[in-house]
Amino acid sequence: MWTPAHTNSATTTTIAPKTPNRRIQVLPSARATHTAPCIVYCCDFFLDCHPNVIPGTEASRACAAASAKPPRPPALKLLPLHLLGFSPTPMTDSTQLADAASPADLVRIEAQALLELAGRLDGPQLRAFDHVAGLLAEKARDGHRTVVTGVGKSGLIARKIAATLVSTGTPAQFLHPGEALHGDLGILNHGDILLALSYSGETEELLRLLPVLPRLGVTLISFCGCLTSTLATASAHTLDVSVSREACTHQLAPTASTTAMLALGDALAIDVSRRLHFKARDFAELHPGGQLGRRLATVKQLMHSGDALPQVSPTTPMTEIIHEMSAKRLGMTTVQQNGKLLGVLSDGDLRRLLERDGPGAFHKTAAEVMNPHPRLIAPEPFAVDALALMEQHKITALVVTEDGTATSPVLGVLHLHDLWEVAPQTTQAPAPKIKHIDPPGDDGRL
Repeated sequence: MWTPAHTNSATTTTIAPKTPNRRIQVLPSARATHTAPCIVYCCDFFLDCHPNVIPGTEASRACAAASAKPPRPPALKLLPLHLLGFSPTPMTDSTQLADAASPADLVRIEAQALLELAGRLDGPQLRAFDHVAGLLAEKARDGHRTVVTGVGKSGLIARKIAATLVSTGTPAQFLHPGEALHGDLGILNHGDILLALSYSGETEELLRLLPVLPRLGVTLISFCGCLTSTLATASAHTLDVSVSREACTHQLAPTASTTAMLALGDALAIDVSRRLHFKARDFAELHPGGQLGRRLATVKQLMHSGDALPQVSPTTPMTEIIHEMSAKRLGMTTVQQNGKLLGVLSDGDLRRLLERDGPGAFHKTAAEVMNPHPRLIAPEPFAVDALALMEQHKITALVVTEDGTATSPVLGVLHLHDLWEVAPQTTQAPAPKIKHIDPPGDDGRL
């Protein structure tokens, strides 16, 4: 740590414009021209990336004018402490923190932020959260959208929250506040909700939107770390995302605070989806691709039907039965008459028949050797539920009928091979009921 010649030591302090989680260094000033302590940012790179400090304040203008002051060491930029309205609170030297904090400690800092958030949701913030979730659900039912906005890291979190809302049944969209100031405010319609994310609550781009929102008839909701900030006080509803400290060694980079924002946004999206009665089937319709899409595919989407459906009549001889099973490559065939299901034959049934009757098995017909009580399923259940049934009953295929009963028309056959890419875990919905009369045989019998 650099110590200027005109002072004996450097101290590290915690500063906060109404919140205790932005830490910088403070050096007592010995120059007559400075009557207040001066803030020294220990990371020159951070100031280069964040030249406004707190945009629109006297501090940001002082930062811009700093170049006109007498030259100082290049790695240190000084600001009068009173301009930011901060009161210093001593803390451990940042170098010592960097040496002491392990990766696990950094994760624990963010975990602690989530525990603090959960504690607020269990207590004082529960009512506000419930009101906000109810409002989002009500607006969604009325055809309005939730538009999420933010700048910087908060903007990235806002994009994720908007995406989660959309995928769980709440109409939503991300709006960049900078683009909003140049025409994209047209995205907002009367009755929409604007969900604004800003930890400080003083983000300039967001504050410039405030005068316009009442004219548009938009309800403003905010996630803030300071409930007395400009954004929070201008909002109809504010949810607190304050954290006791960031995981960043210098308490500059948003880390624990953005984690809290993301968790709160996820909680809000899922709570609203429950209020909208968003079901797993609705989720499946919005996620047709990837592993999620395969898990949520329905029996109807994967079954073999039409010409691919193996079927024989009850009088079909054994040689033709074997030919049909080989041609359709499912290891089984249905036995039908006038569109009605009479039973099924599997390769396991044929093996047992040959072991028992030898060459005499070739003189039998389908009606004589079929299993008249196969396992059935309707076309609506998810593929993962069908897979669970197959594993439970140790079978390799299910016959799909219109309503899952033997008296309804046959629609197709679902084979175990069709489910290889489906995750073995079932959904939370109860497994579909299957209709059968007698328990099937073992060793592959359907």
